[in-house]
Amino acid sequence: MNDTLVLAGFSTTPLELLGFVLSVATVVLTILRNHWGWLFAIVSSATYGIVFFDARLYGDAGLQGVFIAASIWGWWQWLRGAGGKPLPVTRLSRAGWTWSLAGWALGFVALSAFLKAFTDTDVPHMDGFLTAGSLLGQLLTARKKIENWHTWIVVDVLYVGLYIYKGLHLTAILYAVFVVLAVLGLRAWSAAARADAGPDAGHGSDRSLALGEGVR
Repeated sequence: MNDTLVLAGFSTTPLELLGFVLSVATVVLTILRNHWGWLFAIVSSATYGIVFFDARLYGDAGLQGVFIAASIWGWWQWLRGAGGKPLPVTRLSRAGWTWSLAGWALGFVALSAFLKAFTDTDVPHMDGFLTAGSLLGQLLTARKKIENWHTWIVVDVLYVGLYIYKGLHLTAILYAVFVVLAVLGLRAWSAAARADAGPDAGHGSDRSLALGEGVR
């Protein structure tokens, strides 16, 4: 599964290509707030764990294991809902923003120090920063916080450059697609939050789903 092949002029592997397809499906289903997206997230994370390990992106490789655990938790959160109803899309409070940014900063310091000391990665600081940001994005997604999309936009833009540097060109294209999908996700979830907060919140999910299908 790691034999090199050329696709549209880019060198890749069957495993990276599989991860590409599964990851796009994950984000599209997440925009639509379809809980099956978590299953695709689990499989794509396992696939990319191998790809990143081979590329010596150990922070990203280890992150995939955390993603799998977080995806199981997120799937349960979405299915459980809140108060017997589907989990609504909401925004972070000011305190939530503060804790989120502080957690990202602390995660960056800890992860980059660990990667620099205990691995042979040549990009410990960028790997640590993006790994910490991805963890935050995953947690916010699991709680259906709109700010997950802001986080993913920042992370995905930086990942494009990192993967080009590491020679993972197909994955770089994937993350460029992710940037576009994250912008669409932000629009769709913002509309869903307004609908869920309205007097007829019970019908908000249906309207937001239709919106999500329209922007796809």
